Amino acid sequence: MSNVTEHEIAKMIDHSLLHPTMDDQTLKKGIELAKKYNVASVCIKPYAVKMAADLLKGSEVMVGTVIGFPHGNSRVDVKVFETEKALEDGAVEIDMVVNTGKVLSDDWEYVDAEIGAVAAVTKKHGAALKVIFENDFLPEDTYKIKLCEICSKYKVEFVKTSTGFGFVKQSDGSYNYKGATVSDLILMRQHADPEVQVKAAGGVRTLEDTLKVRKLGVTRIGATATEAILLAIRGGGAAGIS
Repeated sequence: MSNVTEHEIAKMIDHSLLHPTMDDQTLKKGIELAKKYNVASVCIKPYAVKMAADLLKGSEVMVGTVIGFPHGNSRVDVKVFETEKALEDGAVEIDMVVNTGKVLSDDWEYVDAEIGAVAAVTKKHGAALKVIFENDFLPEDTYKIKLCEICSKYKVEFVKTSTGFGFVKQSDGSYNYKGATVSDLILMRQHADPEVQVKAAGGVRTLEDTLKVRKLGVTRIGATATEAILLAIRGGGAAGIS
């Protein structure tokens, strides 16, 4: 049986508070839930960073937010500005979406400069940078490998699979996403520098999912089902939990 503890699982979780319909009261409840379970962080909408920082003051739960979210299409200087303002408001972790159009254009000079510019800001402030690839939009592994190489060059803290909002039109006309797939997580762990951690986001909803990605080398997950995951570990709700 595994010796994984509730605390270890909790500290893998970035409690996601990003849905467009979440009002302030919902965000406050989410922050309190994150504090209750002592997770790694809340990942909250940018305008609410200051509120989250105030409510989490004195706790071990960090404040994170998103930049260029969810489609990554902002100008580089705008992403830099967003990052600076988020850090001023109290964020200590930044999840930035790359410019997918530039990735698919093979404009690696642009992509390199963008990641480098945001990384320079986070490193100046001692904050963590997580670079979101949005793997559902990338049809070839070569794109993901190149992004891992650039992220390793700038020693970002995390490479991240998805936003959870990267919907792709399916054959039946509906829109859905795969999110954090096993194959992508293996690929990213193999091609990112050992010092760069991997964050799985999109589709990690259960304790079983969490344990599966943990075995692949994932150290952080983005989750909306935080309470269900942690209640499951209290109840021994997955194989391999002692």
